[in-house]
Amino acid sequence: MPHPTAAAPGRAPEPPDSSGPLLTVRGVTKSFSGVHALRGVDFTLEPGSIHALVGENGAGKSTFIKVLTGVHAADSGEVRFLGEPVAFTRPADAQNAGISTIYQEINLVPLLTVAQNIYLGREPRRFGLVDTRGLNRQAAALVERLGIDVDVRAELGSLGLGVQQMVALARAVSIDARVVIMDEPTSSLEVREVETLFGVARTLAGSGVGLVFVSHRLDELWALCDTVTVLRDGRVVHTGAMAALDRVGLVSLMLGRDASDVRAAGTTDFGESHAHGDAPLLSVSGVEVPNRLHGVGLTARPGEVVGLGGLLGSGRSETLKAIYGDLSTTSADVEIQGQRVRPGSVSRALRAGIALLSEDRKAEGIIPEMSVRDNIALAVLPRMSRGGLVSDARIDALVEVFMRRLKIKASSPQQKVRELSGGNQQKVLLARWLATEPKVFLLDEPTRGIDVGAKREVQGLIDELAGQGLAVVLVSSEMDELVEGSDRVVVLHDGAVSGELDGDRLTSADLLTALAGGIPSDAGTAAGAERSDRG
Repeated sequence: MPHPTAAAPGRAPEPPDSSGPLLTVRGVTKSFSGVHALRGVDFTLEPGSIHALVGENGAGKSTFIKVLTGVHAADSGEVRFLGEPVAFTRPADAQNAGISTIYQEINLVPLLTVAQNIYLGREPRRFGLVDTRGLNRQAAALVERLGIDVDVRAELGSLGLGVQQMVALARAVSIDARVVIMDEPTSSLEVREVETLFGVARTLAGSGVGLVFVSHRLDELWALCDTVTVLRDGRVVHTGAMAALDRVGLVSLMLGRDASDVRAAGTTDFGESHAHGDAPLLSVSGVEVPNRLHGVGLTARPGEVVGLGGLLGSGRSETLKAIYGDLSTTSADVEIQGQRVRPGSVSRALRAGIALLSEDRKAEGIIPEMSVRDNIALAVLPRMSRGGLVSDARIDALVEVFMRRLKIKASSPQQKVRELSGGNQQKVLLARWLATEPKVFLLDEPTRGIDVGAKREVQGLIDELAGQGLAVVLVSSEMDELVEGSDRVVVLHDGAVSGELDGDRLTSADLLTALAGGIPSDAGTAAGAERSDRG
């Protein structure tokens, strides 16, 4: 098995041999429970290339990466690394050989320090013991070179997701990888952090490292990548120069639709069909969480989608969790249809008709080892039982309805949810909470990390829920999605409401100004205040 040549910690890796491809994949296939995830995939990664890997959820991207890195064994086909055939049986083997992966969902150790995470398993030693000073010194030099502003002695779990993602990148760089796979690495990053990551990626490519870049943010592909491979239904449908495709052409390949159909579709009609009543269905005021939220308030009427805007750390997720009873508050007034909901209890919130789709579907959503069926039914088991006995027939009927309604792709309701694509896992969570028949649906980044097709389906579902009279509160880091899909946007800054945008003032330009810390003139009043001219 090939191994990279070691370099001094904190320095860029030596350029690998550029006489041939770094990775060559031929005819790789993989199936789960009789369902084909990969069908004869071919792929080549050249030294110094930043190669985009794109496709809808369920297209096979994650499975392909897991085959490359030893999580899954291919059913057939060949993988060559630095010209030699390889069949990694563990991710550690791939990493030791020089293939490093940065995942969308952080897979580091939160209780260890930044430095310990970067050099975990490779700590410098002195007299047989870990050299803590040397460890911190090496880590500090590395993060400074990468432009990451972080104390390497800080516990990783105390840092934001964006900083943790940058630490994962630092770890990948520290092992002197020949190939770096980036699986949705920007999903938790702010603009400045994305620029830092792109700068490091270009530096690595300039030294001859090959990068595989997976992202659903299409603009990032043209900003960073030179080559693109498109997967659809487990097959490669296109490989070529990134610059040779425009946005419509790429989307048409991903969806399997003619480019003229995609152009005719134009922009989405997300948010255009909302009609809502006058009296608030949800009323929130005075939400206080020490050092996190300061008197936050908002309202949402039946059939209305209220966006919650703000930069990373502004308090968006905390606001939703406080409303849902999943975050301790020192004070909070929450009412559903004029009836007060005592805060601090998820069960009380559910009984009142509040549901929350969490931002982190891995840690706070799916139960990976449970089936699709059991994941969907989890929140309604008490309703499906009589005398302490659960009615399997009622559960099966409910699951069938939601799998069909949300177009969940699975071999059967019994398939483990961890085997599904990210988009289908998200649909399973949506089905779980829709089964509770909520009046208010709190959605925290519902389209993060899912493909174009699944994103449209989720956006269509949000419009459908509003049309049924639900009040929806939407958190999204995508400015266009927030502007298009919301009737109003409540803007948070440093844990407090800084203002509200609606009507003609709800534009990308005005929202950008608001996110930067100011509300444009005539842009609206503070969230929670009633306005008679809305709607």
